[in-house]
Amino acid sequence: MAWKTAGRHQVIYGPLIGMLLTACGSNPLEHSPPRETIRRSEVIQRAEVYAQHRWRPTSANVRHGRDAQAIQVDTPDVGYAKCGWWRPGRWNQGMPYQWGGFDTPTEFDQKVRSGLAAGDVYTAAKRAGLDAAVSREAAGIDCSGLISRCWQLERSYSTRELPSLCVPLSSYDELRPGDILNTHNAHVLLFADWGNTAGTQMWVYEAGSYPTWKVLRRQVDCSALREKGYLPFRYRHILE
Repeated sequence: MAWKTAGRHQVIYGPLIGMLLTACGSNPLEHSPPRETIRRSEVIQRAEVYAQHRWRPTSANVRHGRDAQAIQVDTPDVGYAKCGWWRPGRWNQGMPYQWGGFDTPTEFDQKVRSGLAAGDVYTAAKRAGLDAAVSREAAGIDCSGLISRCWQLERSYSTRELPSLCVPLSSYDELRPGDILNTHNAHVLLFADWGNTAGTQMWVYEAGSYPTWKVLRRQVDCSALREKGYLPFRYRHILE
């Protein structure tokens, strides 16, 4: 196992990450049975696979309108006015955000090939509707779905449920790779690394909402997260 020193902590990056990224969709990440424990290195590897996933949609995967169940669907393609990003006919990187999504990379690719909507952005109406606002005609993953996949849970746990699987941390200083920063019934981030030695910046993975609408790794300011009420938690069954 390889170790990388970054900021004030040692961060684990498993040696298999290159193999995982090369395969993208057909490796042990796919359809693995739920596990009682998972290592931090595996959690980060899984998040990176989602962030690096390459996929090629067509115009058939663009959707702006209601599905058969009258649920509004808006894909974050370049035609979407509010910061759409993916382009039909081109290779795109990062699995798109889908409200209520819980797809593996292979499942997502299969759904894209079958013509389902590639992603479905968050709206206030979807927040109000919760599970009833999840479209079966869309593909992708949302913020809590990403955490659930990275922790290899048996289903997608919402931001309301994830803390019940965790031990609360007393401060951000205790965060280790694979821990989370959660806001109840709102959003969740996966902690990856410290962004500086002072501990004022951190790297996180997320199935991003506005303006990103995809899984990515980005740097965030700790004070901004505190102001927004993000609380740190550690999955009870995570191993070093």
